[in-house]
Amino acid sequence: MIKIWTDGSCLGNPGPGGWAFIATDGTNVAERSGGEKDTTNNRMELTAVLRAVKAAARHKEIEIHTDSQYVKNGMQAWLKSWKKNGWRTADKKPVKNQDLWQELDAAAQNIKINWVWVRGHCGNEMNERVDVLARTAAESLK
Repeated sequence: MIKIWTDGSCLGNPGPGGWAFIATDGTNVAERSGGEKDTTNNRMELTAVLRAVKAAARHKEIEIHTDSQYVKNGMQAWLKSWKKNGWRTADKKPVKNQDLWQELDAAAQNIKINWVWVRGHCGNEMNERVDVLARTAAESLK
């Protein structure tokens, strides 16, 4: 199974942002990152996972490690209700970042995703590395 660590970073919120993921099959490691000049932290967290899922599309099952409760909860708990409610939250407001949620939902349709929440900035080696990649991508846009 492919294991993936993702992170998003934003210098200001909104501001220049970066996303990154690291994927490994236990032998090979791939690192990818990028950014946007004017974005938010949540958009970068979502983009990191979206890019990772698209990169792993040929796999039937993946494990995503994220320090974003927003992304993990969105995919595991909120997405089904948002879709049922016409992309509205429980309090009838439009879902923020709907474009990315819809794209991620579509990309994840044929992949079993095992979600692992990682506490950020607590010494997890892969989480720290992906954080550096995302932050570096954001800083390159200043």
